[in-house]
Amino acid sequence: MSTINEYLASARSRIDRVLPDYLDDEIEAGALVVDIRPESDRKQFGDLDGAVAIDRNVLEWRLSPSSEDRTHDVEDRRVILFCNDGYASSLAAASLRDVGVKKAADLVGGFNAYREHKENP
Repeated sequence: MSTINEYLASARSRIDRVLPDYLDDEIEAGALVVDIRPESDRKQFGDLDGAVAIDRNVLEWRLSPSSEDRTHDVEDRRVILFCNDGYASSLAAASLRDVGVKKAADLVGGFNAYREHKENP
């Protein structure tokens, strides 16, 4: 059995990670940015412009190319997930890769790092 840190490292070794400095460029290039934070966090801390909210518990069903319940066509599109600090989004991006979202990635440091980058460029 691996530790959570080993599990996280394994997940991150299989995905791309986007630095907060480059997220706006990714959005301009057509990436789908997905907020997997709980609704309470979005209400308390705010949203990221250009992101869509998809609850973590339905993420694979909403984005997998093989899902009849998908809400976005992402087969050839870059998909960048974020959570609060960039841990859960790494695991979720690896899971998306497992179900066929080839260009799943996550935001290094999550929403908090992006907000810090925007406040202190």
